[in-house]
Amino acid sequence: MQVAQIIAAHAVAEVLSGHNLTVSMPKALRKVKAATPQQQAAAQDYSYLTLRFYAEAAAYLAALTPKPVSDSRVQALLLVALSQLLHGHDDDFTVVNQAVEAAGTTGQRWAKGLVNAVLRNFLRQRETLQAVVSQDEEVSWNYPHWWIALLREQYPDHWQAMLAVGNSHPPMTLRVNLRKTSVPAYLQALQEAGIAVTHLGSAAIQLHQPLPVHKLPGFDLGWVSVQDAGAQWAAPLLDVTPGMRVLDACSAPGGKTCQLLESADVELISLDLEADRLQRVHENLQRLGLKAQVVTGSASATDWFDGRLFDRILADVPCSASGIVRRHVDMKWLRRPEDLATFAHTQEQILSNLWQMLAKGGKLLYVTCSVFQQENEMQIQQFLTSHADATRLPVQFDAALLPCMQAAPGQLLPVAAHDGLFYALLQKH
Repeated sequence: MQVAQIIAAHAVAEVLSGHNLTVSMPKALRKVKAATPQQQAAAQDYSYLTLRFYAEAAAYLAALTPKPVSDSRVQALLLVALSQLLHGHDDDFTVVNQAVEAAGTTGQRWAKGLVNAVLRNFLRQRETLQAVVSQDEEVSWNYPHWWIALLREQYPDHWQAMLAVGNSHPPMTLRVNLRKTSVPAYLQALQEAGIAVTHLGSAAIQLHQPLPVHKLPGFDLGWVSVQDAGAQWAAPLLDVTPGMRVLDACSAPGGKTCQLLESADVELISLDLEADRLQRVHENLQRLGLKAQVVTGSASATDWFDGRLFDRILADVPCSASGIVRRHVDMKWLRRPEDLATFAHTQEQILSNLWQMLAKGGKLLYVTCSVFQQENEMQIQQFLTSHADATRLPVQFDAALLPCMQAAPGQLLPVAAHDGLFYALLQKH
């Protein structure tokens, strides 16, 4: 546990300094090179736990220390240990002892004494402190005040449930590759492997417990991919047919690219700004036995475009990730209210640029993994006002096909079965 706490503290300190967890965790793992796979997995769990309940741990830490902890590593270690004591499953005595030993690796002579005193005081004063810190809404929900206020304003009937889901563990959902197997056949393979699942509908299967992908039957043979059930609506809504020319903009890591190719034999360009992330697209295409033209380029530029118009465009645009915060717990603390305007401007540029590349009669599916209306409904209304040749088509979520919780046209709310996503289907006339 001590090694895992040290790694998690490095990662949490990086996030609190403004870096996202996908960058911070590998960096933290490199700092502790002798960590076993089990210790690395535990470190990831502790990091997610700490950032999921950061406001609560930070409030207790502030109440227990007369002045801010001067060393960021010691501060992060205390946050990790407090989160374990608040929401973890480890023995309290072990958590405290291991954290004290971990403090000795920070190079600060005073660290072990401080960590010991803070954590033991927390255990003694826990109930008294809870009555004080829980008065703060940010602490009780573990979200920034602005995030809570915005959801309350935009979703008066759902905001509390949305916040609660965002603090839960995300499910692991699979998409069966119907080009290589069938849903009944794959369900049988899972049963024979002793893996408990629920068939959600269509090609979506949800595991009762997450597993490393290589333990899934036929994963390396391309029988199945990991994809949230809400995200699996993209291909049905875009209704691609054989022979179409299709663009998947902002495509990495390639889940929707592969889903579209599994749906029909189309000529597809998979576009993304970051060449490093496109490597994941190549890997997924190879594993699934699919072919696409993978292009590095910006969806808001035209330097990569050869002038041939597309019949279908999937625009899964950059966004706040507010609908998938349970998978990206650091986003709660990295995002700022002003970021929404920045994202909205980028989304507007991408949408207007890609619209020029769509053939008459063609369809563009605008997608975000956000629940904030500035990036979703308000964005589409503005686009329709400025583009007279655009018609918005109805988005039909068929609950008989896949379970879904819809709050407004095209807006899937985050629930236990799927993430929060927004879909708007536009046709050029």
